[in-house]
Amino acid sequence: MSAQQIPVVVLAGFLGSGKTTLLNHLLRTARGTRVGVMVNDFGSIEIDAMTVAGQVGSTVSLGNGCLCCAVDASELDTYLETLTRPSARLDVIVIEASGLAEPQELVRMILASDNERVVYGGLVEVVDAAEFDATRARHPETDRHLAIADLVVVNKADRVPEDELRRVRDAVTGLAGRAAVITAAYGRVDPELLFDWAARAEDAPGARQLSFEDLYADAYERDHHDHPHAAYETVSFTAGEPLHPRRLMDFLDSRPEGLYRIKGFVDFGAADPDHRYAVHAVGRFLRFYPEPWPPGGQRLTQLVLIGSGTDGQALLRALGGCRVAGPHDTPEDHALWGVLRYVPDPREEAGPVTDPDTPAYDTDPYGTDPYGTAAYDEAADRA
Repeated sequence: MSAQQIPVVVLAGFLGSGKTTLLNHLLRTARGTRVGVMVNDFGSIEIDAMTVAGQVGSTVSLGNGCLCCAVDASELDTYLETLTRPSARLDVIVIEASGLAEPQELVRMILASDNERVVYGGLVEVVDAAEFDATRARHPETDRHLAIADLVVVNKADRVPEDELRRVRDAVTGLAGRAAVITAAYGRVDPELLFDWAARAEDAPGARQLSFEDLYADAYERDHHDHPHAAYETVSFTAGEPLHPRRLMDFLDSRPEGLYRIKGFVDFGAADPDHRYAVHAVGRFLRFYPEPWPPGGQRLTQLVLIGSGTDGQALLRALGGCRVAGPHDTPEDHALWGVLRYVPDPREEAGPVTDPDTPAYDTDPYGTDPYGTAAYDEAADRA
């Protein structure tokens, strides 16, 4: 994936669900990962005991490398342009949907953005476990919001008995379709579930002096040691043999409920010997990014799968079945075309050209909208 691309995560949930608490938790535990936050009201965003007050059109530094913007939905593209400038050095952008727009509209705007430096990072819907039934009665659109979510956090799990929590989670899972559903208390979701930790060139190996941010985060963790992070599973897959493009796409098209994120690199072998393919999948969104193989390195497929309620061994078996078994299993000439539908940028001089009249990469990948806005529209229509 292009190093310039920054995942944009939409954080949604009705008043009182705990999404601002979750957002503050992400900021406190970012640990060097620079987060850009876009909200319509700063009032409840606190970091280092500082309350930030602003108005629409404001941008404020939170003092830990993170930035916070107060925006109107109509200004979304403008602020994405500002926050994705290299000088901002942000690693992830989180948009709090409350008061901005319908989550579906925010997702649509991100997917339709012309900003090449952003990539969709998922819709996270926060639910109050203690007030779930009352919230659905008060906001019938809850069902529609859950239907289009990529990840649902059933928050305030500490406030309800175990059997009631199980009932709420089952109800949410039924409404959320393929989304991963996790439970949490005090918004304590492991940041690695939503985005990757940033690796900094200045972070030299070995001992280093602890920063104020390190000490603050450690104190925060100690104060909340009785409130565990939301549980999720991580599965790692490595293969020395190339993967068959058609079988991998069959796996991706039918990936199980609860499988939230997929990231890593894929070797398609003879189907495209010059490139490895970075894969980025979140919820129903999928993209591949071809790039030249690093010189001198071993050619491997390396994938990390993150989800909740998934069967790790079944995932490994399914991916193992995607391996090319030998010369008799050589992919057909057009096997890579299914993958190329999910390559977002035209590349004039990259990738295999099987026909002089066929472009190496789809020059209009959004024409068929694979795993793009239509997927979210259809999910909302079914709700």
